Amino acid sequence: MARPNLLYIHSDQHDPHVTGSYGDPVVETPNLDALAASGVVLRNVYCPSPICVPSRMSMLTGRYPHENRVWTNTHILDSGIPTLAHAMGAGGYRPVLVGRMHAVGPDQLHGYAERLVGDHGPNQLGCSGADHGELTGTAGPSRISLKKSGAGQNAYEVHDEDVTVAAIDYLNRLGVRKRSGLPAEPFSLSVGFMLPHQPFVARRKDYDRYEGRVPPPAVHESFSDSLHPHIRAWRSGCDIVDVSEEETARARAAYWALVDRMDAMIGRILTALTDNGLAQDTLVVYSSDHGEQAGEHGLWWKQTFYEHSVRVPAILSWPGGPKGALRPGTVIDRVISSLDLNATMLDALGCPALPHSRGRSLVPLLRDPGAPWDDTAFSEFCLDAAGAGGPFPEAGVVQRMVRQGDWKLNYYAGQPSQLFNLREDPDEMVDRSLDPGCARIAGELTRRVLDGWDPEAIATEMAVKRRDNDLLGAWGREVRPADAFRWNLRPEMDYLE
Repeated sequence: MARPNLLYIHSDQHDPHVTGSYGDPVVETPNLDALAASGVVLRNVYCPSPICVPSRMSMLTGRYPHENRVWTNTHILDSGIPTLAHAMGAGGYRPVLVGRMHAVGPDQLHGYAERLVGDHGPNQLGCSGADHGELTGTAGPSRISLKKSGAGQNAYEVHDEDVTVAAIDYLNRLGVRKRSGLPAEPFSLSVGFMLPHQPFVARRKDYDRYEGRVPPPAVHESFSDSLHPHIRAWRSGCDIVDVSEEETARARAAYWALVDRMDAMIGRILTALTDNGLAQDTLVVYSSDHGEQAGEHGLWWKQTFYEHSVRVPAILSWPGGPKGALRPGTVIDRVISSLDLNATMLDALGCPALPHSRGRSLVPLLRDPGAPWDDTAFSEFCLDAAGAGGPFPEAGVVQRMVRQGDWKLNYYAGQPSQLFNLREDPDEMVDRSLDPGCARIAGELTRRVLDGWDPEAIATEMAVKRRDNDLLGAWGREVRPADAFRWNLRPEMDYLE
């Protein structure tokens, strides 16, 4: 069998619950749903970190954030760490990236041979960030993103339109070669979208389709002393103690509309794949870097271990793959890490495995959903004290989650843990950490969290990195180096009607 092509589509901040094929009755995602019907839906995939850069760098390397030494959105991945793209290149592919990667530092390729569209932010620390004009401040974890929500335009949608056109052009050129009879080497194309990341602003025609149709959050947690101390401090520090029904409805309608718009762009790329006669031989993988809470548990954005934040969609389709590899319409409920997607793509392409990857190939599980599998996944969330933003400038944050079977333990350094049984309590409303009957499982999961993961050492190393970043940031501000890859986001692209 000839080597397959790879089309890896990676979005930003897509809660899998807001997808038709994952059960949402309101959102219109016909293209992702069709992809799911033609392949496999993985329902319990957990990101390595519920924040952009650490999650993305881990998904590239197959290593946990503490192994990459990348915990925050200001940390730089060592260029000497091999990535998915390096392994694809070593396996004979010429990996091409279009759009979002969110790497920090001078290496904006990390193994990709070519990058057709860049990120909107600066390549280097200390350089000028994106100017969101009227929507300044709405891209971060701040109440302003809820106040300034609704109909208008999100510049990230403009970015993704450019990404879509570039990806289609790439596939069209491959189609020309194929139709002309020229030799066609198998391709590896990674497509990075910004949507549905906030600002919670969508174009009028999309927003109007969802205004008044999106239900309110299903999981309600009022702000009280009964909240976990970290969650209470986060909500207070981000000014989401009490969010109005109007803000909630507006922001959720816009988020659903952004998912809809992203799906439409994915559909255009998949159509180009088919029109150029490439679909049969192409493994298509769709996933995201983390979720979006959209008001569930009284929370917004990501940055927690609740399901809407830490779970990601994962859909795989390969019409011409080995018999039995991806049975159309299959749904798998096993506990999986995003790192496993990395290992799976390399296995399917026949590329060398990354030497220190924690990812496990899903190929045996995809062929037989009943195959032996360790139902375990980890995630980390760390903020440097006084260094990486957020409402914890003095203490910082060092946290890790483990999902094992039905159980999930959220470990907060210096604070109580949370323990949930997701089969009995899928909304995570009943913390079992102090239940005497759960002492054994709580102890076992705590040991697993702390195995090879040292909160004190991480806090110390983040402080060391802060001093390095202070110097690198000062260099960037003074030298103002040119960006090798940057998409030109303009302030007029962001506006609210």
